Amino acid sequence: MPPELQSAIIAAVEGKEMVALPDLEVSAVLNYGGLAVLREAWERFGLERLFASIPEERQRKLLLAMIFGRILFPSSKLALREKAVGSLLARSCGLEQDEAFDEEDLYGAMDALDGRWSGIERWLYREAFPGGVSLVLYDLTSVYFEGDGPKGLARYGYSRDHRQDRQQVLLAVATDLEGIPLHVEVLRGNRSDSTTLTGLLVNLRRRLRIREATFVFDGGMKSRWNLEMLTGLELQYVTRANQSKLRELVKLLPRDSQPELWDKTRLLEIEQDGVGYVIAGGEERAFRDANRRKRRVARGEEELKALAESLPKGIDPVQLGSRVGRRLERLKAHKYFLYGIDGTGRFFWKRNEEAIRQEASLDGWYLLETNLPVQKAAPETVLRHYKGLAAVESAFSDLKSSLEVRPVYHWRPDRVRNHVRICFLAYWLTAKLSQEWKKLGVTEDVRRILQQLQSIRVGTLYAAGKDLGKRLAHIPKPLESWIDRLGIRSLFRNPPAWATA
Repeated sequence: MPPELQSAIIAAVEGKEMVALPDLEVSAVLNYGGLAVLREAWERFGLERLFASIPEERQRKLLLAMIFGRILFPSSKLALREKAVGSLLARSCGLEQDEAFDEEDLYGAMDALDGRWSGIERWLYREAFPGGVSLVLYDLTSVYFEGDGPKGLARYGYSRDHRQDRQQVLLAVATDLEGIPLHVEVLRGNRSDSTTLTGLLVNLRRRLRIREATFVFDGGMKSRWNLEMLTGLELQYVTRANQSKLRELVKLLPRDSQPELWDKTRLLEIEQDGVGYVIAGGEERAFRDANRRKRRVARGEEELKALAESLPKGIDPVQLGSRVGRRLERLKAHKYFLYGIDGTGRFFWKRNEEAIRQEASLDGWYLLETNLPVQKAAPETVLRHYKGLAAVESAFSDLKSSLEVRPVYHWRPDRVRNHVRICFLAYWLTAKLSQEWKKLGVTEDVRRILQQLQSIRVGTLYAAGKDLGKRLAHIPKPLESWIDRLGIRSLFRNPPAWATA
């Protein structure tokens, strides 16, 4: 007999049920993989207790669905229902599979965060940092609104999104050196950067009980008041000083120690009036600075040539100066040129070669300022602290781009804040996973990996109309590699009960 016929007879003798291949079918196939990883992490991190103060169970589950949704398929509350179709989002959060994700129900769950956020943020801090933190990285960005924003919160101001035509709010985030977020705040859109640090210190001291830490922030937050306040509270800081201060310090150096002679891999430490400064730089930064200046000079020359051809004779010198100055300032090229009207009444301009030379001599260099005592922080430590601000920039990238904070479509101040808080919780979860995965040698973007894993599906297998239960679909080979590298094979070998019920 042919081998396949032998196998069929043996199976029949052993009492196995035989079904023709055309009678096999799989239905109700739903995306599962990314949700499986998130749900397991949520439970392992003890986050089931996060919303314990919210009495209504359904609201707790809807909040969890919004957090998972922001990571896997960021969208508006209205679109969550549509995005969840074809996935096990509802089941992963303890909801029925036919959950409608009604927009008003989602808003009601968001509103439940009112009056409870301080406790939630405090609980997260204790879980992530049982021994406290010694370094706090802080930065700001802006988030704009489509249409009018919420009264009392949305304002026109300096837009990092280059949308001066839109009202905005400021988004402030504090993290540790590894990018784990500590605190988020939504501020009025017209606040000056330097006025926000005091509020941060108050919140971190009152809410998180942070008493000793080094604060790292960019030059925009720097003011003499802020630095004196930090020193008065016996808190250390590392910040960026401006280029004029760098030039001032360089002039004090001996001629045989000028920047042209420096090794750009070397750090130079200077102390002046009890304040420590570190001059740092690099070849890549020097190349970037030189190219940026070249582009600005070229654009300035184009603008000046066009002006010279279009200016009417006998133009008032004051009016001319204002007109030329505005155009060059807009191009950030004003300092590179000298211009005016000569004795014959003709407009002239030329490059300010001395200013260009002076700036070029400092290409690649920048200045850090700190009140850290020398015995506590070598120049390399100060630089490492400041470079850690890249973690905050990454947080903003996650909050604003990957997690789709912008543009904001909420009009009530409380819902704008709660929208950002949900994004914060989503980022906290992915940041913790990133911290774990880096120890396994996985440095790729967490959300991208989770979204790829989400394509792994669970379906119901039927044989001649008989339900044979849930089965995991075939896992593509590239995803098998991720599963092994991340050590999460058990989630796909034995899917949890919520996925197979």
